[in-house]
Amino acid sequence: MYGDDVLAGDWRRRKVTPEVPAEPDLVVEDADSGFCGAVVGFESGAVVLEDRHGRRRNFPLLPAAFLLDGQPVTLRRPAAPSAAPAPRRRTASGSVAVPGRPAQVAKASRIWVEGVHDAALVERIWGDDLRIEGVVVEPLDGIDALAERVREFGPGPGRRLGVLVDHLVPGSKESRIVAAVTSPDVLVTGHPYVDVWQAVKPSALGIRAWPVVPPGRPWKEGVCAALGVAEPAEMWRRILGRVDSFHDVETPLINAMERLIDFVTVPSAP
Repeated sequence: MYGDDVLAGDWRRRKVTPEVPAEPDLVVEDADSGFCGAVVGFESGAVVLEDRHGRRRNFPLLPAAFLLDGQPVTLRRPAAPSAAPAPRRRTASGSVAVPGRPAQVAKASRIWVEGVHDAALVERIWGDDLRIEGVVVEPLDGIDALAERVREFGPGPGRRLGVLVDHLVPGSKESRIVAAVTSPDVLVTGHPYVDVWQAVKPSALGIRAWPVVPPGRPWKEGVCAALGVAEPAEMWRRILGRVDSFHDVETPLINAMERLIDFVTVPSAP
């Protein structure tokens, strides 16, 4: 009247048991041997358990072969964690890098800067971006003849010119020179610092502030004297060696360069 003997045969495998992922440190007991341990890995398709004495044993992942909190379970290998997306590499300017993309052939448009130090600093921070855009940066020997140089360049649609000027503040000599350039295909902008050196944050150099140089004394020589550096060439090597990215320069320089890059790379409106 009671039917088949419920204890006959392999009773553990007659019931449907839950599947449990064998995550690291999960503590289970092998139902046949009574060996109890934590999951520490897998070998040849078997789960490796380690007991509290440091002993390890391998067990095949058979149905209902383990006990979890006294209840039969079927262990399975956990799904492999999805690989985290690689963080996007960024250029020194903060732009998203484009791996493997070659530099473009130089466009007709140009960016001019006042001197070789300005050009080196721009290259250090924006060089990757400019190569991808195909924009060449050319140093001038000062801007006293800027209007004449602009006329010689012959700016126009598709041949734009951006100019970065030091100490571009109202009433300065630089502001008067810039006012003579009126072409719509030329953008002249700049920063308020006496020299591009000063556009580097003092903290990047390990100083509290740039020295104040008395009027009438050449600014770079005055800075070197105040900081105990023999000559400007040595000081410049120190400055450039401390600049790794846009974080090391002041915001006005960043804003000016971003405006110039946008201006020479965006086509003129028809």
